[in-house]
Amino acid sequence: MMAGKTQKTDFFSYKSGQLAKGCELCVQGRKSVLFITGICQNGCYYCPISDAKKNKDVIYINEVPVEQDNLANTEEMIEKIAQEIRLCSSMGIGITGGDPLARIGRTTDVICGLKKRFGQEFHIHLYTPLVLVDEKKLSVLSSAGLDEIRFHPDVAEKKLWPRLKLAKKHSWDIGIEIPAIPGKEKETKELIDYAGPHIKFLNLNELELADNSFSKLSEMGFKPKDSQSYAAAGSMELAMELLIYCENKDLNIHLCTAKLKDAVQMAKRIRLRARNVALPTDRITADGMLVRGAAYLSWLVPGKGYRQRIKDEKTREKALAELDAMAEKLKARISGIVVDEDKLRLLTSKKTAEAMKNRIKDAGGVPAIVEEYPTYDGFEVEIDFI
Repeated sequence: MMAGKTQKTDFFSYKSGQLAKGCELCVQGRKSVLFITGICQNGCYYCPISDAKKNKDVIYINEVPVEQDNLANTEEMIEKIAQEIRLCSSMGIGITGGDPLARIGRTTDVICGLKKRFGQEFHIHLYTPLVLVDEKKLSVLSSAGLDEIRFHPDVAEKKLWPRLKLAKKHSWDIGIEIPAIPGKEKETKELIDYAGPHIKFLNLNELELADNSFSKLSEMGFKPKDSQSYAAAGSMELAMELLIYCENKDLNIHLCTAKLKDAVQMAKRIRLRARNVALPTDRITADGMLVRGAAYLSWLVPGKGYRQRIKDEKTREKALAELDAMAEKLKARISGIVVDEDKLRLLTSKKTAEAMKNRIKDAGGVPAIVEEYPTYDGFEVEIDFI
C-alpha cells in the first residue's frame, strides 16, 4: 500500500480507484491492438510511431499487416482483423494510430463489424487527440458501439480542451491518457484540473524514447532512465507526484509503466496466442515461445537475406516442391511432420528432430531445434543446427 489512496498493482503499475475496463482487459492480455492508420495532424514531439507507419495510411492488428488489397473490401479487411483477434483469444481491442478520426469511416466500419462478429460485450476503446474532435464524429463513433474513448490532449493547446465536454453527450466511458513529461508538471496539473469534471478516468503513461526519426525527445535532452530501458528519466517520478496530487479528486487514475506494456500486456497476449497456434508437436515455454524441431533445405537456411528470399515467388515454388518430396521420404519414419509454407521448412517435435537428425540429413534436410515467437512474423529467439 502506498501513501493515501494510491496502490501498487500486481502488474508493475500504480492506481488510485478503479481501472478503466479497457485497462482491466489489457493487463490480462485480453486486448488486441488495432493500428487503424498512421495519418495524424497532431505532430506530437514525443511521437513513438515507427517510420514504417508514421503518416502512412496502413493498418496493423497486433503488428500483423492488413494488406492494401483488403482495404478495398471492407468485409475482407474486418475478417483479417478478426482472425488475429481469435488467435489471441482477445475480449476486446484498443484502436490507435495515427488518429483514428482521420479515417472515421474505416474506424466505424471496423467497430460495427467486430461487434457483429463477437457480440456487444466485445469491448472496444479508442485513442484520439483533440484536433479532429467534433460533435458529428463523436456521434458516429457512439452509434457504431464504441465503449470507451480516451482523449490525448496536448498540454500546450488549451484552446482545444473544451472539446472534451462534447463526449459527455454519449453513454460511454470517457478518459484522458497522457505521458508524464518531465518539465511539464505545471501544465499537466492544469489539464487535470480542467478535465477532471468531464472524465471518468485518467491514465498516466511513463514516457518512452522512440527509435524513430519523428521523436524529438533525444534532441531536447531527454535520456533513458537506465541502459536497459526506453523509459525517460524523470517520467516515473513526475507520474507518482501527479498521482498524489490527484488523490483528493473524484477520479480513477492508473499509472501505466513501460514494464507493464512489455512484461504484462504483450507477454500475456503472446502466451494466449501460443495456445491457439501451436502444433501438436510444439512445446510451449513459460514465456509463450514455441520450441520445435525443423528441417531446412540446404540452400535455404536462416541467415542473412533469409526473410527476403522466402518471399520470392520463384524461390517459394522451388522450395515447396522440394519440401513436399522430402516430407514424403520422411513420413514413413517420422509421424506428425508438416510443411511450413510460410517459412519454407518442415516442422516436427524437438525430440523427433534430435532422434531422426541423420535421416533428415540423408533426405537432404538441415535439422535444427528452433525457439520462436508464436506471432505473425515468427521471430526466432534461437536456432540450434544439430
